[in-house]
Amino acid sequence: MRSRTRENLAGWLFVAPVVVILGLFLLLPILMALWVSLTGWNGQGSPFRAEVPFVGVDNYARLFTEDGLAREDFMTSIRNNIYYVAAVVPLQTALALFLALVVNKRKGFFRTAFYFPSVTSSVAISVVFLFIFSNSGAVNQVLGFLGVQGPQWFSDPRGVIQLLIGDPPAVLTEHGMLGLSWWDWLSGPSVAMCAIIMLVVWTTSGTFMLMFLAALQNIPKTLDEAAMIDGATRWQRFWRVTLPMLKPTMFLVLTLGLIGTWQVFDQIYVMSQGDPAKTTLTPAFLSYRTAFRDFDYGVGTAISFVLFSIIVLLTLFQRWVMRERKA
Repeated sequence: MRSRTRENLAGWLFVAPVVVILGLFLLLPILMALWVSLTGWNGQGSPFRAEVPFVGVDNYARLFTEDGLAREDFMTSIRNNIYYVAAVVPLQTALALFLALVVNKRKGFFRTAFYFPSVTSSVAISVVFLFIFSNSGAVNQVLGFLGVQGPQWFSDPRGVIQLLIGDPPAVLTEHGMLGLSWWDWLSGPSVAMCAIIMLVVWTTSGTFMLMFLAALQNIPKTLDEAAMIDGATRWQRFWRVTLPMLKPTMFLVLTLGLIGTWQVFDQIYVMSQGDPAKTTLTPAFLSYRTAFRDFDYGVGTAISFVLFSIIVLLTLFQRWVMRERKA
């Protein structure tokens, strides 16, 4: 027993510095932010002063149950981010897997070229894309050469579904949910959001390509050779052998992609500031704008905790969907 006690004590002594650092710089700030989300702090002085009003869950109620600009903006940001996640996560995962399969047996230039956008400054690339997708930019110039009139990328507030349908049915504009009409919920991403989606897919696929590439190189070649001897086609070998072996890496890529897409901020801040007409507004940028521009730190912090809850719940759901099932 004394030996086990000494081992436990030695273990705690070794991990104590990490526990203290994480407690001071991670857990304590989270608890402080949680307190701020329950107050009406305006950013002046300390949020722990007696003069700072305690409002309880009123900040959260303003986001979900109370009619007003706060709920409308928050639900708009949730709608925009849902379209963003639904487009980016599948596209970047599929592109990363395709690139990994392409470069698996090739070395040198292609691996570097495909990975290069991931290590380039997101701010610098965002500025370049902002010029490329301007009304007189390269994309519209190419479309004009092909006889297609390019959209006003960062000026048109309509979603792609609204652009395709045109005038909305009355039933979709007269009814809605959580402060937005059904027409607003079903609008689709705006063309500005589509430009940001293309940027993010291009810049993030390289990182996930490396993860898939490492997993592909760890698959025993004997498995593929055995399937080939059994007469399996290339597609059958990929679907029945390669893809199941990539399941742990697939879960990692999807999880990181899901977290990253719900936290998108840099590209929104540089390229659109939430415009046009709030069609690129996301919860992360709304939290920043509410706290640091409108000086409503309580609601801004509440938005960040709701965003944290969304990410945790979606990650748990994804883990449940991809869990190993008994035969």
